[in-house]
Order: sequence, then structure tokens, then C-alpha cells
Amino acid sequence: MGQTLPKPALRPFLPDDVPVLAAIFTASIEQLTGDDYSEAQQQAWMEAAEDEEFGKRLASDLTLIATLEGSPVGFASLRGTDHIRMLYVHPAVSGQGIATMLVDALEKLAGSRGAKSLTVDASDTAEGFFAKRGYTAQQRNSVTINDEWLANTTMKKTLGAAP
Repeated sequence: MGQTLPKPALRPFLPDDVPVLAAIFTASIEQLTGDDYSEAQQQAWMEAAEDEEFGKRLASDLTLIATLEGSPVGFASLRGTDHIRMLYVHPAVSGQGIATMLVDALEKLAGSRGAKSLTVDASDTAEGFFAKRGYTAQQRNSVTINDEWLANTTMKKTLGAAP
């Protein structure tokens, strides 16, 4: 018989989560974005976790933590009522529905807060994930992080549209 996998759960962000979320952030970038970004770009991106602003951004947004057996394995944050600022999943659980669970929850929360649509500045790595969820590309962006240029795409999804 197959082994039953633990069921993921969601909980709110706590200030003590910053170190483990920083570790998830860096592992995700390091191990999942190599096909889309150079090592120098990845390094510049990962350095954001070392900045004290990282924890402040998590605390100022509505940040949800995905856990397996009580341990954080991913997180997502909603800035304001209508912008997904961060979505990161540990590579060990990538492809197991954690990101889907997090974005489902953010979409429901945004809708309950009156948002008509959600936007995200999706990395090239995450663009396909968001496209499958009904997000459409609005514009390409270039951002500078520690003297490295990184591209992403602003994507938008209308929430609660009638079928």
C-alpha cells in the first residue's frame, strides 16, 4: 500500500518565522530558477533575504505560511488588497500543490476584501504557474537588484468573474 502523505496546512505569519522563510526564499531561488536566471542574478536576488527589510515586508503584508507536519515549507504574501508580492516554496516540496494552496487562499482573501482582480510580478520561473491559474500577462518589467537586472512579468487575474 502507498504511504499517505502529510496534508499541508496554512497559518498566519509570525515574527519568529523570518529566519526559516528567508531559508525557503533562498533555497527556492537557488534551486528552482537556474533555467531562467544567471548565477549572478540569483545571487543578487537571494541577498534580499539578508536585508532587515525582508522581515518588515513579510510583517507589513498579509503573509500566509504553508506547513507540513507543523514545519514551514512555503509562504505567500498579499500587499494591500490586490497584489501578490511573494510566493516561494521549498524545492523539496515543489510540484506538490503547496503554491496552489497558498495562491487559492490569497485569491479568496483578496476577494473577501473587495478586490476585483489580483496582480503579481511573476518571475520567468513562476509565469507558467500563474498563466495556468488564469493570470494574463500585462507587461514585461526589468528590475535592478544589487546591480543585476532581472526580468519579470506583471500578470493580472479577474476575481469572481461569472462563468
